[in-house]
Amino acid sequence: MKLRVPEGADQEELAAIAEAMAQHVADTVELYVGDATEPTVTHAAEGRDGAEPDDGLGPTERERRLREEIADIEAGGPEKYRERLEEQGKLFVRDRLDLWFGEDGVAFEDGRFANFDEWRSEASEQSSEERSDPRDDDARGEDDGDGDRLPADGLLTGAAEFEGRDVHFMANDFTVKAGSMAEKGVEKFLRMQQRALKTGKPVLYLMDSSGGRIDQQTGFFANREGIGKYYFNHSRLSGRVPQICVLYGPCIAGAAYTPIFADFTVMVRDVSAMAIASPRMVEMVTGEQIDLQELGGAEVHARHTGSADLVAEDEEHARSLVAQLLSYLPDNSDENPPNVAGTAPAKPPEGIDSIVPAEPNKGYDMTSVIERVVDANTFLELRPQFGAEILTGFARIDGRPVGVVASQPAQRAGAIFPDAAEKAAQFVWTCDAYDVPLLYLCDTPGFMAGSGVERAGILEQGKKMIYAASAATVPKQCVVVRKAYGAGIYAMSGPAYDPESTIALPSGEIAIMGPEAAINAVYANRLAAIDDEDERAERERELREQFREDIDVHRMASEVVIDDIVPPGDLRAELAARFDFYEDVEKDRPSKKHGTVI
Repeated sequence: MKLRVPEGADQEELAAIAEAMAQHVADTVELYVGDATEPTVTHAAEGRDGAEPDDGLGPTERERRLREEIADIEAGGPEKYRERLEEQGKLFVRDRLDLWFGEDGVAFEDGRFANFDEWRSEASEQSSEERSDPRDDDARGEDDGDGDRLPADGLLTGAAEFEGRDVHFMANDFTVKAGSMAEKGVEKFLRMQQRALKTGKPVLYLMDSSGGRIDQQTGFFANREGIGKYYFNHSRLSGRVPQICVLYGPCIAGAAYTPIFADFTVMVRDVSAMAIASPRMVEMVTGEQIDLQELGGAEVHARHTGSADLVAEDEEHARSLVAQLLSYLPDNSDENPPNVAGTAPAKPPEGIDSIVPAEPNKGYDMTSVIERVVDANTFLELRPQFGAEILTGFARIDGRPVGVVASQPAQRAGAIFPDAAEKAAQFVWTCDAYDVPLLYLCDTPGFMAGSGVERAGILEQGKKMIYAASAATVPKQCVVVRKAYGAGIYAMSGPAYDPESTIALPSGEIAIMGPEAAINAVYANRLAAIDDEDERAERERELREQFREDIDVHRMASEVVIDDIVPPGDLRAELAARFDFYEDVEKDRPSKKHGTVI
């Protein structure tokens, strides 16, 4: 309330007037003296601090009942199942959300009352002690004596703030029918996906689900808006917004496709697993007896299938890994990846040349080069146990996110095997979707040869790696660290693959094949005709040296095959300058629906 009084009253009188009026009208009073444009005295009604006057109204019995219903829903399934979560090394789902987002971090939850009408009237008719154990990995909707109590239908969806970013989330409640999926939960999941398409905000899938609820499949399995629509929406979201999935327990059958469709999947060691069918079902179909971890645990998917990008030791570690991962990604494909202030490398770049051996066939650890190029402690390697001959991961160079694709000479000489080619192709494809520039560090003898890799599809997987390099529209820098033999220079986005530059270290070589193989292929008969062993060995050495002169990067630079030879100690600064200069580069690709390589 604003009042204007004539001049003449002193400050004490004005204060008394303001206090009396504030108590009378139960509102804040501002006193203006004469023609003043600012209040001379302001006084709030006692206990109100500028709020509306207390009208004596408060929460009703109806609101109290609603709050009790919400508390009942948020308690989840039977208490005995919550108690067993600790034995399984897992948090209750709402405690998990507190860990991820903080106690006040969830902005809102959708579908909290799903199935409320169905179970509230029966809640008092059956004690929780009559209910069965949802730890059974086949608890996919079988009649487990759990009545109709299905709070939130076992699935939480909503929006939250995570590390300063707005995200959509879904999280299974394993205390409700082992986190299984049915009609109402499916509806909630689909709405969350469809809203993510509208908002362009990332999606976090915090999964712990035994699959579809078999005895309740009517209404969600084959419907147009049923569980099959999950994967349709996953496909539409793919490359539009980051989809990150964390597995906290069994994800069986239909549930297992969400982590597979996600851009990135994190599994918790010894706790999470995913498989197309449960051990019980596998035994029924094939007769094979196997436990869930052997069938589809973290070790299986980290080492053998490549489906797990990262493996966490516990729930806190999983959150930390996702926080790192998301820090390199934009909210959606229309935005740029987030830049931060740059930091110096963990070790000085001046040591790079000492790390790279002069001998082409001698192994070394490429991560020792990477740590001298990228900002300290920023290299987050993905799928390290799968296709280990190539390193893939995110890092920063002077604060700028980059995707690193690097040969790993410490593993099988850095030769490209089918699984490594598949890993690299998928990573490049993902970086391109979210506008993360690419850094290739090449030191490879090329694609591996032999009957084993042919049967494993080296040509098919190699094709995908080359296709990804060809189709990528983000800025790319190729560094020939040492060997770049055969089609390896193609797969590593060499001069023919539209990089913004191809630069080399003085240790670099580019050739169809290495000197030993080349001499054997071209001069085998001539060498065999030399009877004297010493003479033959000397001639072979001379031929290798001649060949090496032809493939040396100085020859390649002289012929402008590559753009420059860079002193190793300057590599980081050179890359930072090139990524900065080309950050807005635009690349045209042929107009078409899409390529046929997948």
